[in-house]
Amino acid sequence: MAIVEHSELQPLGDVIEPRWWTGTPSVDPASFTIDCADYDMGPADLQADSGLAVRMRETFDRVGLVHLVNTGFTELVDMRAAAKLVIDAEMTYDGGANPRDNIEPNVYEVGAPLSAWLHYHHEMAYVGRSTRVISFLVKDALPVPTDGSPSRGATFVSDSIAATDALLATELGQKLKELGVCYHRNLTDRDAFVGKVEYGVYNHWQKSFGTEDPVVAAGRARDQRLAVDWGDDRLLKTRYYCSAFEYFPRLDRNVLYSSLADHGMWFDTWPLVQHLPYEERPLHMTFGDDSEFTDAERRQWLDLYGMHGTPINWRTGDVAVIDNYRYAHGRPGIALGPGEQRVLGVVLGDQYERVGVRA
Repeated sequence: MAIVEHSELQPLGDVIEPRWWTGTPSVDPASFTIDCADYDMGPADLQADSGLAVRMRETFDRVGLVHLVNTGFTELVDMRAAAKLVIDAEMTYDGGANPRDNIEPNVYEVGAPLSAWLHYHHEMAYVGRSTRVISFLVKDALPVPTDGSPSRGATFVSDSIAATDALLATELGQKLKELGVCYHRNLTDRDAFVGKVEYGVYNHWQKSFGTEDPVVAAGRARDQRLAVDWGDDRLLKTRYYCSAFEYFPRLDRNVLYSSLADHGMWFDTWPLVQHLPYEERPLHMTFGDDSEFTDAERRQWLDLYGMHGTPINWRTGDVAVIDNYRYAHGRPGIALGPGEQRVLGVVLGDQYERVGVRA
């Protein structure tokens, strides 16, 4: 990764913008929304055997998604307690994941600039140990339109079960099934940027692997089934070859578990990175034989997720728990107006060892 001293930092041309949904929710929000105005939301309702807890788990098991509204909560600690009614165990970041900073104990920041759009993705699909579930806790939200349309701060979820079936009916889907994918990540060395503006930086390997020792970092990368190589300026280059699909035990079937969020196009609207050509960006993604995706294949893949998208409009105090197998999530870029804030906390469920597909 070149260290850029001066740049106009203009985005590249020919950007393929995601289409988040068709205008009609793929999944009926009524099927996964629980109005907490029907509950006291005191300590009794946050017990594992409460009526709210039972209803949340039943909704999550049936839909793979549950969204609490009108909780009355203003503190993340209360929202996390509600999320834990579904999340059995929380994840501790391990080597290889892109770590997020803590907002509060076991509650993390989103880890991306608001101005950037975040392509549909399954959390931690780029390493050998992924997470089963992700939860969002809404500390501050943007105004929600009265006509039911998505707000500027909405998160979108895409039904990966429907997207799997649609993708496998295409030539692209069969190609992904045959070849799999490779995730390429270039992690910069923090020491190389001392005293410099971090142009082109996504993540330093010291932060990603929680160590200052390159030998330890490489070992932790290999523990995550990543191939490791070192470049100039102690650039840590990792590669992860895997299936584009993952076996989902609950439904006893394989589901699409990859997306173009780990392609260089992830940075198309990312400040300090969007000016770089794809070959110099921190992330890249190819087929499993290292061949490139064509523009047409990338457009098709993005659209398949968008065809099955559903917006979730946030209000302060909302809690959503999302099955990481059954849904990808993402959002458009967000511009804040005067006095506005959008702050979401993230809670991650326990990790599991990826198995790929089963016949």
